[in-house]
Amino acid sequence: MSPVTPYTIVIDNREQAPWRFTELTQGGEPLAVKTKWGTLQAGDYSIDGMESLVAIERKSLSDLFSTVGRGRERFEREHQRLAEMAFAAVVIEADWTTILTGPPSHSRLDPENVFQTAVSWSIRYGVHWIPAGTRRRAELTCFH
Repeated sequence: MSPVTPYTIVIDNREQAPWRFTELTQGGEPLAVKTKWGTLQAGDYSIDGMESLVAIERKSLSDLFSTVGRGRERFEREHQRLAEMAFAAVVIEADWTTILTGPPSHSRLDPENVFQTAVSWSIRYGVHWIPAGTRRRAELTCFH
């Protein structure tokens, strides 16, 4: 029998491209991760019973540029809510090199603006920005 996580990950109902936390292992054995859908006040992922303490905001490269640009005010309000958590992070499905040199083709936002926003808001709000590299690495980062 596969080990099962002793907690349940809550995925926000509004999350459009959710991580599924599949194909994870513990000690070389498949790990069953319990998940459920819910409405989170901040972030896209949390732990059941700890929704007011822990939050992860997932960002694809395209979504990152969109929210730092056109959705900036809403994203800053999200950071204000995340700042009230014991732990909060923005986990990005790209690395800094990609963010700075390979922005989405449809974006007119200067990548330097994204970088400066990450530095400024992580200091101002205490929210960690974690550029994980790939979608899979971002999912694993969120899980761990």
